[in-house]
Amino acid sequence: MSQSTVTAKGQTTIPQEIRRHMKLRPGDRVIFVKEPNGSVRMVAKNVQIEALAGMLKSDRTATVEEMNEATAEEAGEQFRRSVRGKSAK
Repeated sequence: MSQSTVTAKGQTTIPQEIRRHMKLRPGDRVIFVKEPNGSVRMVAKNVQIEALAGMLKSDRTATVEEMNEATAEEAGEQFRRSVRGKSAK
């Protein structure tokens, strides 16, 4: 088992054994995934997309129209937040 200490800034060093196992190199990114059981999994962002299959559980799939609508809603919300932030200055 490997361990690491978290600094006051929330930073930590990934132990060498783990970096080698995950084939991580300087500049690589990792993703932290919260699991339903409360554990957290660290995934190298440079992994093949197929390795991520099944990570997100869902009872149904979204249609293209639903995805477009959700994207448009989020973009609108981000715009509204940016406008409010500018007017507060």
